[in-house]
Amino acid sequence: MVRVALGVEYAGDAFLGWQSQQHGHTVQDALETALAQICAHPVRLHCAGRTDAGVHATAQVAHFDTSARRPPGAWVRGVNALLPAAVVVRWGVEVDEHFHARYCASGRRYRYILHNAAVRPALLAGRVGWYHRPLDVDAMAVAAALLVGEHDFSAFRAAGCQARTPVRLMYDARVVRHGDYVVFDFHANGFLHHMIRNLVGTLCYIGNGRRPVAWMAELLDSRDRRQAAPTFSADGLYLCGVDYPPNWPLPDEGRIIALPRIPLI
Repeated sequence: MVRVALGVEYAGDAFLGWQSQQHGHTVQDALETALAQICAHPVRLHCAGRTDAGVHATAQVAHFDTSARRPPGAWVRGVNALLPAAVVVRWGVEVDEHFHARYCASGRRYRYILHNAAVRPALLAGRVGWYHRPLDVDAMAVAAALLVGEHDFSAFRAAGCQARTPVRLMYDARVVRHGDYVVFDFHANGFLHHMIRNLVGTLCYIGNGRRPVAWMAELLDSRDRRQAAPTFSADGLYLCGVDYPPNWPLPDEGRIIALPRIPLI
């Protein structure tokens, strides 16, 4: 058997999430169907982070085992020829049998792109979030900086989250404005279910003046999801990179953040 790692890009609004479901309309289902045709046997994929419905990815990483011997190009050109337009394999490499896309990852990077203008976007509908009131991005950036370090993120954890612990190490958290767009970047050793969308909602409460910057620290201390802001939409959320130790021979694109291909950003 050979283990193959893939770098995958997809538009999440075209699928009902990553994880395989009975209806078959997920990213994992589309990829496994295409890979099975190339491998000539059923394939099971394991990914670095299972994204929800509507969440996009520019640098998802997944792996599978196969008994098939194929040239490296088969995992890119061959598979892509069998995939729907909204998902593409960007690279494929053979890896050691001990590599695991999820458990070997040391960090993950997400970006949320928010259109901050009075009128909702049409051309980017489903690809960016939208908030109609003016936002104080400087205050939001200060609040985001309070997230850096090891914290219990229970206040930003979905009720159905199955993670064994709510403690995560946030390496970096930033908020920057680019014209009518506010860009949120988060880099951590891992994330809880809906954690980023809950953080974005909370940061918008701070940005619109409903809450002070210090509220972020109070929420972390409270560990109470009921006190934080509502969950923001999935539209503008992108998995932009997965970190692995240097001993795994993955392309750089699999270890560093890649910018979503969005106009004006």
